[in-house]
Amino acid sequence: MLDPRRLRLLQYVARTGSIAGAAEQAGCTPSAASQQLSALERDLGTALLERSARSVRLTEAGRVLVEHSGRVLDELDAAEQAVLDVAGLRGGQLRLAAFSSATNLIVPALRSFRQRHPQIRLSLVELEPEEAIPAVAGGEIDLAVTHQYKQLPRPDLRGLRQHLLDSDQLLLAVPPHLRTAQRSAVRLSDYAGATWLSPRPAEGFQAVTELVCRAAGFEPDVAFRADSYDLLLALVAADFGLALVPSLVAAPQPGIAFLHIAEPAGLTREVHATARSADHSPAVQAMTQLLLRK
Repeated sequence: MLDPRRLRLLQYVARTGSIAGAAEQAGCTPSAASQQLSALERDLGTALLERSARSVRLTEAGRVLVEHSGRVLDELDAAEQAVLDVAGLRGGQLRLAAFSSATNLIVPALRSFRQRHPQIRLSLVELEPEEAIPAVAGGEIDLAVTHQYKQLPRPDLRGLRQHLLDSDQLLLAVPPHLRTAQRSAVRLSDYAGATWLSPRPAEGFQAVTELVCRAAGFEPDVAFRADSYDLLLALVAADFGLALVPSLVAAPQPGIAFLHIAEPAGLTREVHATARSADHSPAVQAMTQLLLRK
């Protein structure tokens, strides 16, 4: 393989018309430049320069090599600059994923990242953890905001690292007339006979709702299943039933009361920033730090 440094010296000879001029541009002595050019000729097995006591000229082979190597060296320069841009957060891309109810976490971090690093191309796709974690492991996503319910089995995290972003408490969303004014927290068993609502299975809450209610001593009567928390909460507000929801989506709104749960205890989910263990890119690290601040 041809040495790019020797090819660049030949470019300098073509540009300056002398070995001394080439040496000056390369920052070496004329003797060292001459030795490197001779080594390039030996590598190719042909003369590239016609030398005389007072001048040096390119041979036909030398002119052909200058023409082709110029493009190669330009590409090498561009590649080096691209790597430096990525390392300095001046270029490249960051592919993100987040679960549907992570809006309050991901949007402020995205805004801050774009303000700090406008040259980085950001992309975001909405994925639940069971899709996002394999996508990160497979290299399709660089960083994902994921969650894990303590009541459910942990996913396969081999080759991945996680940073804990938040501990999201589960709340009971009820129509206002079911609010218990006398207590700051309620027992789920008090609502064993109620109609229950549950998110879609992919959200993970269907299994959590059933597991939590069973832990409280009853099987929930799930009459409605919604594909989004907006629809789920709208059904609660319309008095179609009650639901367990994460505190991330429990914004105050008419027609809904959000109650803390005393029994069963420990109803939380952990929210993580998930990335590949081997990925130490500055962009991933910068976004992780912004998420940790939220």
